[in-house]
Amino acid sequence: MIGILDYGMANLRSVQKAFAHVGEDAQVLSSIEDIRRCDRLVLPGVGAFKDAVQTLRDRGFDQAIINHINSGRPFLGICLGLQMLFDVGYEDGEWAGLGVLRGECVRFEVDRTLGLKVPHMGWNQLEIRRASPILKELPAGSNVYFVHGYQVVPVDKSVIASETDYGGAFVSSIWRDNIVATQFHPEKSQKIGLQILRNFAEM
Repeated sequence: MIGILDYGMANLRSVQKAFAHVGEDAQVLSSIEDIRRCDRLVLPGVGAFKDAVQTLRDRGFDQAIINHINSGRPFLGICLGLQMLFDVGYEDGEWAGLGVLRGECVRFEVDRTLGLKVPHMGWNQLEIRRASPILKELPAGSNVYFVHGYQVVPVDKSVIASETDYGGAFVSSIWRDNIVATQFHPEKSQKIGLQILRNFAEM
């Protein structure tokens, strides 16, 4: 079973519908026991790092997520679900993340004289750096949909699966063992996004 974790900060139905579109029965989860039972776990997220990670801790989901990852079962983080995997986030202060991956989540800084804006919103291109399981069979220069004002900076650069240019390169997806995560939204990325979700279902 593919489980999509409901912790009150994500557009769960769009993720669920996207999985259904590729023939996968993804269920929305709302308990620690649900997390224990699922074969694959998806952590989506929209909103502030502080509020999201605190909600996970308040509900005991933080350790359940870590246990799932440590068991070797596939895990997909989307947007904020990627950012929270790291040690620390700096949105409205300094907040401890889940610490699954070493590194930090920092504000996106761009040269506004180039006409660039933050949050980074809209379509942009993936530059694949490593053959991540969820990026297989994607055509070169695939475009995906972003909505974010922060970016992750991994300590271990080998986890970077793809980068994207927006006034400079930033990390757009990561991969380590059974962990895959995207800064973009596969569920909003049309044909390319559906292929990514299909790939995750086959991990």
